Amino acid sequence: MRATDASRAQTSRHVRLIIITALAALLSAAAACAPRAPALEGTVAPKRLPPTGLPPVHQKVIFQWTYSDRDFRAKGEGAARIAPPDSVRIDLFVGGGLGGASAVLIGDDVRISGDEQVRSYLPPVPLMWASLGRVAVPPAQDTSARVTGDTLRVDIGHDPRWRVMFVGDSLRRLDLIDGDRIRQWMMRQGRRVQYQQIQTRRMLDFTITRVDTVPAFDAAIWQ
Repeated sequence: MRATDASRAQTSRHVRLIIITALAALLSAAAACAPRAPALEGTVAPKRLPPTGLPPVHQKVIFQWTYSDRDFRAKGEGAARIAPPDSVRIDLFVGGGLGGASAVLIGDDVRISGDEQVRSYLPPVPLMWASLGRVAVPPAQDTSARVTGDTLRVDIGHDPRWRVMFVGDSLRRLDLIDGDRIRQWMMRQGRRVQYQQIQTRRMLDFTITRVDTVPAFDAAIWQ
């Protein structure tokens, strides 16, 4: 190999090393941004959750929503049509008539209508159900529960694990914890529902404006 070729090869190796080192640093920094999950506190409690099934009626929920991440922001109106025991259709409409998207959630199955890219913006299924007050976390043997006053916290699974928080009988928050750090969470407080994916800074914020009890929905909406 000529000297110039050897020099170019060495330079290329240095560049690759710099890129790999930079990527590793970025990933480490992103991981460090995720807050550490605090240890469960309080009195040991039975490993039982309050019932969280959907109401035994069909409902139409109207809400305002906002979305943001590092590169994109949007807001608009939406509707969720909920049918017990485990079905919901969510329609999002972007403000200014700029389009919309729909997702159907039946049990653990998510179906997207329209732009399939929407799927990448959706929270994991357990967090989607948590936004409606329903716990749908995969069962696991590694479970611990503690209670402080009227607040019950239950950890389910291990790396990753789910932390469920109830205030009274109401689901208030669900965290996805991996490596002892909170990676994603969903929180419900009154008519407001918030979701955040920590590392991507992805945030969804819903404010419920109306909840109506309605007749059974046409079967076509689930297709």
